[in-house]
Amino acid sequence: MGSQVSVDVGSMHVVIVGGGFGGIAAASQLQALNVPFTLVDMKDSFHHNVAALRASVESGFAKKTFISYSETFKDNFRQAMVVGIDLKNQMVQLKGGEALPFSHLILATGSTGPFPGKFNQVSSQQAAIQAYEDLVKQVQSSLFIVVVGGGSAGVEMAAEIKTEYPEKEVTLIHSQAVLADKELLPCVRQEVKEILLRKGVQLLLSERVSNLEELPVNVCQDYIKVQTDKGTEVATNLVILCSGIKINSSAYRSAFESRLVSNGALRVNEYLQVEGCSNIYAIGDCADVKEPKMAYHAGLHANIVTTNIVNSMKQRPLKAYKPGALTFLLSMGRNDGVGQISGFYVGRLMVRLVKSRDLFVSTSWKTMKQSPP
Repeated sequence: MGSQVSVDVGSMHVVIVGGGFGGIAAASQLQALNVPFTLVDMKDSFHHNVAALRASVESGFAKKTFISYSETFKDNFRQAMVVGIDLKNQMVQLKGGEALPFSHLILATGSTGPFPGKFNQVSSQQAAIQAYEDLVKQVQSSLFIVVVGGGSAGVEMAAEIKTEYPEKEVTLIHSQAVLADKELLPCVRQEVKEILLRKGVQLLLSERVSNLEELPVNVCQDYIKVQTDKGTEVATNLVILCSGIKINSSAYRSAFESRLVSNGALRVNEYLQVEGCSNIYAIGDCADVKEPKMAYHAGLHANIVTTNIVNSMKQRPLKAYKPGALTFLLSMGRNDGVGQISGFYVGRLMVRLVKSRDLFVSTSWKTMKQSPP
């Protein structure tokens, strides 16, 4: 892959729904191959959300995490909200009534969750950056901070705050007994706990916040009372929510009702084709593949799918996607981290080198063929 496609592309038009990690990887590859495509996203910029938590504590960092789509993809980008898929007529329906025809469709809708870990709304680049700069001010104004949720986002959030502002009292509340993602090695999950304790984070494990609906989030106040199901009360100035990630299925749900699994992801075969649809693919979080939902995996899916679209045009065999041993790195502030590469434990030196200092920001600017600010 790399040379331009020599088949007739006259009747070919790929529509990519969603400009997350999988979407921009697929768009970049199709662009390099000179395959006609349209990338659709409701934002005007790609959000490198792997670095969203650092952008919440470090002023000036957010501008590195939003990268203009139109600068890279020119007229092949449309800022719009997808409201449905017309399978019979092979059209992607946009809010406002317009429809985009496709010969091939790549669904890369990703997942949604609470700000600041995710930023999923119709927005301009400037407004998105400002939302993070505003949160930095709320963090700076707070002496006591509660982080709700102890998955990978929650532990990284707590570590980022304590690294940038060691004087602040940070409490992490998690409904499970063990921190971070269940797919990780037990020794990695234990090390996460030890790093947080070393940094001075207070841990409330096996407790669920019981008054979450009433709590103001991301806003500094003089006094906020957080209560748990075990009767614990925590007085704080700021609550940051890092739980409740959901698959973004609204764009395709009605068209593929019978092909969804319970969490809203699409059933796919080994070639990442949506069940029963040879010209429709799903990649990243919205594909039901037995592996953790990660940016890295979305990029691997994009490689397979762009290869398969080209191969299908040339009547060549399709390439199967095979999930490998898990690589998962947790950045615990810019100076610490832990994780595993291909299923083997790696410590802070390796994670710092590979992820913690830069959070892969430069990789996304490179994919988008732009220079970071």
